[in-house]
Amino acid sequence: MDITKLETLLDNFESDLAERKESWSNSTSTEICKAICAFSNDLPNHSEPGYVFVGVKDNGQPVSLRDPEKALLDLGSIRSAGNILPLPVMNVELVELKGIQVLVAEVWPSQEPPVRYKGVTWIRVGSSKARATQEEERRLSEKRLSGQLSFDRRPLMGSSLSELDLASFRQNYLPFAIAPEVLEENQRTPEEQLASLRFLAAPDGLPTAAGLLFVGKDPQFRLPGAYIQFLRLDGLELTDPIVDQKDLTGTLSQQLTQIDEILKAHIRTTTEIPDTGPEIRRPDYPIQALQQVIRNAVMHRNYESSHAPIKIYWYTDRIEISNPGGLFGQVTPENYDRTTDYRNPEVAASLKTLGYVQRFGMGIQLARKAMHTNGNPSPEYQFYPEYLQVTLRSRTP
Repeated sequence: MDITKLETLLDNFESDLAERKESWSNSTSTEICKAICAFSNDLPNHSEPGYVFVGVKDNGQPVSLRDPEKALLDLGSIRSAGNILPLPVMNVELVELKGIQVLVAEVWPSQEPPVRYKGVTWIRVGSSKARATQEEERRLSEKRLSGQLSFDRRPLMGSSLSELDLASFRQNYLPFAIAPEVLEENQRTPEEQLASLRFLAAPDGLPTAAGLLFVGKDPQFRLPGAYIQFLRLDGLELTDPIVDQKDLTGTLSQQLTQIDEILKAHIRTTTEIPDTGPEIRRPDYPIQALQQVIRNAVMHRNYESSHAPIKIYWYTDRIEISNPGGLFGQVTPENYDRTTDYRNPEVAASLKTLGYVQRFGMGIQLARKAMHTNGNPSPEYQFYPEYLQVTLRSRTP
């Protein structure tokens, strides 16, 4: 970071590129999240980053932070917490300004506005923050660069608004995505609501891939590979007898609900009676690990150029879960458990909105922890150019 620029911003009290907070706490963290959201939206079109200073008084004078290292970790975790969507592009550092260590978050304008914090769009109005009006949200939507849109945010040619289930959208998605007070104030049309959530593309009014995947009446009509194939086998090979077989279709929410029920029906739990203490019940697979791996597959699979489904093949000694599409972006076989990139950012955001994802970038770690706690071996990851496979092995009694 440019120290000279930062010190100049500290003393410019009218700048809309600086937010100052004297300390880090639960109450100030909410205001900091709103500021990060506002800088991400960049309504004034500065095309340069905004800065959040923590450890600075309103008059621009730095003060010593209590436990700056913890504050650094807490501020950095805001990016992946999933409360600000799409995820902000930001850099967090401890910087010495005017002889005192200050925590600084550098926030770059988003290429996919509007950005929302807990369902509310925030913007900069001079040196303060404000909730965006309906007109300001429209202007932010128009800032999107169509050439940079990921596949799940592109309109699907030949589709129409009639392919979206508006009743399901209002009842099962909208209340989770937009704060109730915002819905009550704006009184938008269904088309405007769909467009604001990137389920409908303006100005064409065509459903996007994400719109069909989450509120489509028949998502597989336009996206034939967007389903889950479940196969339970009585043996160790694919040629062994089939115990159960299902193709799970519908929206992604419907598929995840169905697969959760199937997994619970197939998991077997054993009871151990120790010499002392209560009995111990252990499943052959922890449901949390299976859910994390499958939801990751739904989030990261290739919906654009593959008609292959997500495959869940359950053998007597292992479960193999594969999804079309290799590693994406900056993720490699060496850093896959530490780095996250998004082939489908809107799918990821919608899964977070609906509660299937608690925190971005934690799926692999949560699956590992659940397997270890239950006494299973760690998940095994295999990477191929066309697909990714995860093998979960049964717990040995």
